[in-house]
Amino acid sequence: MRRFRKGLALILFAGLCLGQTASIMTNKDVRRVGMRLACLCGVCKNSVGDCQMMGCSYAGGARQRIAEAQAAVVSDDDIVAQFVTTGGLKALVVPPASGFNLTAWLMPIFALLAGLYAIFLYIRHFRRPAAVPVPKVAARYSDMAEKDLAKLE
Repeated sequence: MRRFRKGLALILFAGLCLGQTASIMTNKDVRRVGMRLACLCGVCKNSVGDCQMMGCSYAGGARQRIAEAQAAVVSDDDIVAQFVTTGGLKALVVPPASGFNLTAWLMPIFALLAGLYAIFLYIRHFRRPAAVPVPKVAARYSDMAEKDLAKLE
């Protein structure tokens, strides 16, 4: 009977904990801010707002911090700034478009343009007409051929 009570108490406690975590996960305001922050657990590549990993070492605490900051009426940008000061720029899902991080935005465009230029050069190379023999060389061989044919007659 004791085991049953302990098991029931454990199940109820786990249900309360999961219920509180689930309510934080479904909170639209927490999710909105969490979608701007990367989950830094090291296992998944999701954002804090959509990390569904059970027992995630980072997302649960981050959601809790977001909910507490929102309860204290802190703006979304200030919450994200707090995470950036503690975790650095890797805390963001999307890098800011300034400084060296601008290359993350511009490099795909440059790579696409370089690829298109390479394809253009490749096609242009094979569309060139075949080289026509130089007339002096052709005349020399035709003279030799005529001499050889004259010998045969």
